[in-house]
Amino acid sequence: MGENSDPEDGKLADEIANWLYDLGDYTIQVVGEGEEPENFFWVGIGGQKPYDHVADYMDYSRLFRCSNDKGYFTVSEKCSDFCQDDLSDDDVMILDNGQQVFFWLGRKSSDIEIKLGFKSAQVYVEHMKRKQPDHPRRLLLAMKGRENSRFTKCFHGWGPHKVTAE
Repeated sequence: MGENSDPEDGKLADEIANWLYDLGDYTIQVVGEGEEPENFFWVGIGGQKPYDHVADYMDYSRLFRCSNDKGYFTVSEKCSDFCQDDLSDDDVMILDNGQQVFFWLGRKSSDIEIKLGFKSAQVYVEHMKRKQPDHPRRLLLAMKGRENSRFTKCFHGWGPHKVTAE
């Protein structure tokens, strides 16, 4: 269990595990963050690597699609539970993680989408500066295939093997 997780969530996970697995065949053990046994936990998932201990960005993550595929420019917010597949290669996207606002360029974005999308990202950053002065954001560029970890961690199941929608 993560050190910041809700104990009730841990109880629920334990109940689900007991319901899913026959306890005669499997042993279920609840392990707290930082107490993981090296001999099977970390070995079983390929070794211990550095990871984020804070997930505050999940409280702020928002993804917007900027497109002119209907003949006029629109900015629309994607659902809050987004994944890598939500990035459309023929559009530009704006991702807010609470600290940075990324202006993501798909490889097939049009010039008008880039120009109006960039202006929209600038307006959004200024709006958030007034709305949440305790969380100022910086505008950064992200390009398809060259996304950094601050960008990719906001997406469920991000993987280099995945190709965004063509």
